[in-house]
Order: sequence, then structure tokens, then C-alpha cells
Amino acid sequence: MIGTIVNTVAIILGGFLGVYLKKGIKKNYSETIIQGLSISVMIIGIMNAIKANEMLVVIISVVLGSIIGEYIDIEGKLENLGNRIEHKFGGKEDTFAKGFVTASLIYCVGAMGIMGALEDGLNANHQILFTKSILDGVSSIIFASSFGVGVVFSAVPVFLYQGLIASIASFLKPFLTPVLIADMSAIGGILIIVIGINMLGLKKIRVGNMLPAIILPALYYCIF
Repeated sequence: MIGTIVNTVAIILGGFLGVYLKKGIKKNYSETIIQGLSISVMIIGIMNAIKANEMLVVIISVVLGSIIGEYIDIEGKLENLGNRIEHKFGGKEDTFAKGFVTASLIYCVGAMGIMGALEDGLNANHQILFTKSILDGVSSIIFASSFGVGVVFSAVPVFLYQGLIASIASFLKPFLTPVLIADMSAIGGILIIVIGINMLGLKKIRVGNMLPAIILPALYYCIF
């Protein structure tokens, strides 16, 4: 779990640095940077999405996953968690929960997090997560400068999520075929595109409620 630990520390340090620099970054600069980062996030999502092996499986997974997510209300639970943390630690910024949810989804959803954690757990190969740590650390500075300290707390779900994948990687290995990985990564890419849309403020989409879609291809290929 060395890669996961480094990734977590990078987010925490970058987040605190962003909070410290918040007053020193002019609003127009931070807005433009966030817009540029949002577009970059969408491009990364597109690059992952086009890797789908079975697009029909991807589409059905997104639809069914969204239904499941809406029923569970994952997005609402994430926002409530962010609000509880904010109240507990005396946060006063309206953007705390938004920063926590947005950063958590961006850092957890995606091929690099999944594959990096798997490589970390299976082969003790930390290179993917080390690269992700650099990207997450830089983006956490930007996010925290706009959203506040909520971004720092996104390190917690990142540690739990990637740590869990790394810990159980040996049990998952027989099921991780290239086809399955391609479709899971494609779904992750679609969710990343949606996150970019949310970041740009074009439309509020409850991307958190789409998260179950990522695991549905595994169920499909196990059955068929």
C-alpha cells in the first residue's frame, strides 16, 4: 500500500497548501485554472471512455448503476458526510461539502486509481499511483484554493478505496480480464466526463449516484 499512502499524503499536503494560498490567489486566476482543469478532466474521461470493449455493456451498466445509485442516494450520503465533517471540525465555508464530494469522486473514480491500486497490491508496482499522486497533489492545491479545506478530507476515502482494492487484489486477480478492465475503465471515463461538466457549472449531475455502474460489468462477465 505504499503507493496509496503516498497518494493520500500528496492530497493532504496539496490541500493544505491550497488553503494557505487561497487568499493569495485572485478569483479570476482560480476560476480560469479550475475551468482549464475541468476541461482537462473531461479529456482524460474521454480518453478512458473510448477504450470500451463492449459499448452495449457499458451503456446498460451506466443505466442500471444510476438506478441503483439513485435508490441508495450515494450522492446525498456523501454530501451529508461532508456536512457532518464540516460541523465537527468547525468548517464555516459553504463550499466544504462540494469540495469534499468533488475531490473524492475525481480522485477515486478512474482507471489510474483502480489499476494503480491493483498493481500496488498484486505486484508491488507503485509507479502508477506515484504518477497519480503528482496529478492529485497539484489538483488538490487548485481545488482547495477554491473549495477550501473540504478537499483535504477527500484523502480519507481515497486511502480507504485504494487501500481496499490493493488489499483484496489477490482475490480479484482471476476475474480481471483485459475485456473487463477495458469496460470498467470506460465507465470510469464517462463518470469523469460528468465530473468535468459539474466542475464547469454547466449542469448539476448527481455523478455520485452513478458509481455502482463501475462494478456491473464484473457481474455481467461472471454470468455470461
